[in-house]
Amino acid sequence: MTLANGWSRRGLLAGTAIFTAGGTAAAKEDRLVDGVVILIDSNEPYVMGHAISYSANLSKHFDDKGMRLLIEVVANGKGIDVFRADKTPLVEPLATLRQSVPNLTYSMCASSKAIAEAREQIFIPLIAGASLVPFGIGRVVDLQLKGWAYIHA
Repeated sequence: MTLANGWSRRGLLAGTAIFTAGGTAAAKEDRLVDGVVILIDSNEPYVMGHAISYSANLSKHFDDKGMRLLIEVVANGKGIDVFRADKTPLVEPLATLRQSVPNLTYSMCASSKAIAEAREQIFIPLIAGASLVPFGIGRVVDLQLKGWAYIHA
């Protein structure tokens, strides 16, 4: 079937497919990931350990390629234990990792912290280098909307 402008429907669809495929492939090749956000929402030691090894391995992987990668580990819900100075079993590994990976940030959900403080009737101290964000899951989505990759530990 020939359209009014002289194009055939098949030719128009084929051209669109080629343009779309080429554009998508080129966009994927040209796009570099600015960062990776890793969410921890469990206080299981092996989950917290995975987040640490993910961070170290990602940093090494991109360093080996000559690329700079920002990494943010966000603790939410029960996962806040990872950055609690009074509970984490990982104070030294977390400190070592922060020293060896300068593009690494630790964030704790302020809402989860406030809930835990009210439940436990104590002030929760953070490990050195950790900061608060209003909502952990909000931080994850904010970073994803900026193009960051997402990993759930």
